[in-house]
Amino acid sequence: MPLSNNSKQVNFSEAVLNWFQDHGRKNLPWQLNPNPYRVWVSEIMLQQTQVATVIPYYENFMQSFPEVKKLALADEDKVLHHWTGLGYYARARNLHKTAKLIYDKSQGVFPDTLEELVDLPGIGRSTAGAILALADDKHAVILDGNVKRVLCRYHCVEGWSGQSSTQKQLWELATKHTPVNNCRSYTQAMMDLGATLCTRSKPSCSTCPLQHACQAHLSQRTSEFPHKKPRKKLPVKVTQMLILQSKNGTKVLLEKRPPHGIWGSLWSFPEIQVNTSISNFLQNYGFIAQDEIISWNSMRHTFSHFHLDIKPQVLRLEKEPAMLMEKHDWHWYDLKSPKQLGLAAPVKALLKKLGNQS
Repeated sequence: MPLSNNSKQVNFSEAVLNWFQDHGRKNLPWQLNPNPYRVWVSEIMLQQTQVATVIPYYENFMQSFPEVKKLALADEDKVLHHWTGLGYYARARNLHKTAKLIYDKSQGVFPDTLEELVDLPGIGRSTAGAILALADDKHAVILDGNVKRVLCRYHCVEGWSGQSSTQKQLWELATKHTPVNNCRSYTQAMMDLGATLCTRSKPSCSTCPLQHACQAHLSQRTSEFPHKKPRKKLPVKVTQMLILQSKNGTKVLLEKRPPHGIWGSLWSFPEIQVNTSISNFLQNYGFIAQDEIISWNSMRHTFSHFHLDIKPQVLRLEKEPAMLMEKHDWHWYDLKSPKQLGLAAPVKALLKKLGNQS
C-alpha cells in the first residue's frame, strides 16, 4: 500500500523512543561497552536465533575471542566449536573469514560506512545498519525480522516479506520512520518492540505504544500480518552415519565435511547411502570389525529446505588401518578427553549418547 501521511504516523519514532526509555532492554551483553566488533558478533548470532539462546554463546565466544585479532588468528575448528548448537554454520565461517579480512586490511579497525560493511562476507544491509547505529549511534536503517513484523502490522503491508516488492516497500517504511538523531536507542527499541510486544503470536497490543495508529490492530487483523511465506512440503533425504569405535571403545572416528554445503567444515561421522554396503565401506579402508553392527533408532534433523533422516550404525573395530592417520580429514575423537571441534547438532547428540553408554 502507498505510504501514508497520516499525522499520527509522524510521531511513530517518538512513541517508540518514549516506550524504550521505560521498557526497553538495556543490559544485554552486547549493549555493555558497545563497539563495532561486539555488535557485529551479536547481530550475526541473533540472525534466526532467540536472544535467550544467544546470550551464553555470545559470552563464551567473547571470552575466547574478545577482539577481531583473536578471532582472525583463531583456528577454524575452535571457532566452529564455539558455534556448535547455534546452527546455520555458514554464519560462523563468514564471521571468521570477515575477521581475517578486517585484520589483514586494517589491523582490526572496522569499516565505518554502509558501503564498506556490506562488501564483507555475511554482512547484509540490515546488519551493516545495526553495526553503525548500535555501535556508533550513526543514522542507519535496519530491517530485521522484528522490525518487519512491527511495520507489516502497523501499515498492513500485503505480501510475504521475502518478495522483492514487499521488501522494497518495507525498506521505504523503515527509512521513513528512522529518526536522524538518537538512532542507537531507536534501533534497539524497534528490536525490543518486536521481540517483547509485537510477537509472532498473541502480540501484547494493549501495552504497545503504537496501538492507536496500528492499522492491523485497529482493524482487528493482527493475526494476518505479516503474511507468511507460501508453504512447501519439505522433501526427505536419508543417510547412514557410521559410528566406528576404537577397539577399547574410548575413541570414535570423525570426518571433516567439505567447506561448502550442509554442515560445511564441521566434523561428522562418515556417511554412506542407505543402499550401500557397510561391509564394503569397511573393506575399502582396511577396517576389521570386532562385533556385529548395532542399529540405533533413526533421528530426524530438519533444515530449511529438507528433512534429513539419520540412521546411526554403531560398530566397534578390532583393528584400525595404519593409513588412517594419514587422512587429514579424519580424526579419532577421544570421548574422555575430546578436542575442541565444530560438531553438527545431531553428531553432538549421538556422541553424548555414545559416551553415556560407554
